[in-house]
Amino acid sequence: MVRRIETESASGFIHEPGHILKATGAGLALTHGAGANCETPLLTTVAETFAACGITVLRFNLAFRRNRRFGPPHPSGAAADRASIRAAVAALRIEVAGPIYMGGHSYGGRQATMLAAEQPDTAGGLLLFSYPLHPPNKPKELRTAHFSSLRTPALFVHGDSDPLGSPEELRAALELIPATTRLMVIERAAHDLRKGRIDPAGVVTALLETRRSAGSA
Repeated sequence: MVRRIETESASGFIHEPGHILKATGAGLALTHGAGANCETPLLTTVAETFAACGITVLRFNLAFRRNRRFGPPHPSGAAADRASIRAAVAALRIEVAGPIYMGGHSYGGRQATMLAAEQPDTAGGLLLFSYPLHPPNKPKELRTAHFSSLRTPALFVHGDSDPLGSPEELRAALELIPATTRLMVIERAAHDLRKGRIDPAGVVTALLETRRSAGSA
């Protein structure tokens, strides 16, 4: 079941699993990249798969996209975007009794990691599609200043042809994170992940395993 949510603090769609699973299941707050919104095929597919596995998903719009339908975010609005992630997690807590994960594609995932670094108790795990490690053709401008403060287990799903960071570059950057991390590389996929073959069910399993590994570490 999918239903729309529209409040002062959260805007998007909630994907619900069956009632019995929902009562004891986990939740995922999932958001979009800089040039998109929460209705992208990637987010929809991931949400549907997670819901089929018993996890309630809220795919939602960031603050900058709620303010205007088109155009990229401005750096001055990053704090507001992180606040919208925090609000989405709060909205999801009303829906589920279990642990909550958060993340998103590209810019949305990056803001989720920054929120987790600032407030480690926000979520129990991170799901990050195409983390934008650096701008295209600018490998020295790394977006990793907050990585050393990350204490939240994280799964990175990344294309092997991503111009915003190769798998090798990302593996090196993950060494900066003290939390448990895992990298899932998608073959023949660029930053948008459209041409690669993602196994959404495999992503669910990998995310849960990453969190379990962190608990046993």
